[in-house]
Amino acid sequence: MPQLFNLADDLRRTPERAFLTDDSREIMRFAVETLMSGQQAALVMLTEIRGGAARSLGAQMVVREDGQYCGFVSGGCVEAAAAFEALEVIATGEDREVRYGQGSPWFDLVLPCGGGITLAIHKLRSAQPLLAVLNRLEQRQPAGLRYVPQTQTLTCLPAPTRTGWHNNGIETGFHPCVQVLIHGGSIEAQATADLAAAAGYDICHFDPFSGHPASQIDADTAVILLWHDLHRELPVLQAARDANPFYIGALGSQRTHMQRRQKLSELGWREEEIDRIKAPIGIFPKARDARTLALSVLADVAAARLHRDEG
Repeated sequence: MPQLFNLADDLRRTPERAFLTDDSREIMRFAVETLMSGQQAALVMLTEIRGGAARSLGAQMVVREDGQYCGFVSGGCVEAAAAFEALEVIATGEDREVRYGQGSPWFDLVLPCGGGITLAIHKLRSAQPLLAVLNRLEQRQPAGLRYVPQTQTLTCLPAPTRTGWHNNGIETGFHPCVQVLIHGGSIEAQATADLAAAAGYDICHFDPFSGHPASQIDADTAVILLWHDLHRELPVLQAARDANPFYIGALGSQRTHMQRRQKLSELGWREEEIDRIKAPIGIFPKARDARTLALSVLADVAAARLHRDEG
């Protein structure tokens, strides 16, 4: 029979953050590595939001049996308390639900946003569901995790799912990392690639000679064209037309884009296809230096991705 922690155990297992991350892949890898090393762990999931919250539904933490944890389910105000709860779940083997903020019995744990959250804490019994999700994301395929409180089970969903409650279970959807295809031989292209890499995006280099160029582009790709030459853009634009990237942006003024529209129309593009191209690229106009342009472009990409995921 599993035993509750005694005081000595509690002191040895004081929760401590292992490292800072809110990247789902890093959080799941931490859990998998823990289980593969023979240690125990619990998964903490944000399953309900009342009012405002710092994190989205489905946000996660993983807590290891020695108290080390990673991930966020709030702005940082309840993570240590949730880790203590997770340690008890590991010790007892019984999943639980806890509430913080609005509607919670813990009057001393108030969320700064004034809202409330509910967390489901699940003792991980197998690395397989998490490994299956990670493998799909590595292959640039969407995936999901489904947790059913009544049966205390966690399964991988090998298909896209919208985060939320479905048939008595909470499902969390995951998309592959944003892939940024930057096409351009300029200082602006290099600055954008450097900033994208720092933001954790995958960088893809366009190769017009690789079979079918559209194979490099998927639904989680942002196509960024930083040429001042429409002729050089065309191979990538044609590839993007055949694929389904969530973002296509092109450098140039309004006048340049009018010329681009006319050329693409002559090549048989439909109006709705041309309308997918964000031009001039970026969230603010007339960026005159490479770093400012890179910030403008990648902020636009992040906004487009957020809009797609929330749509």
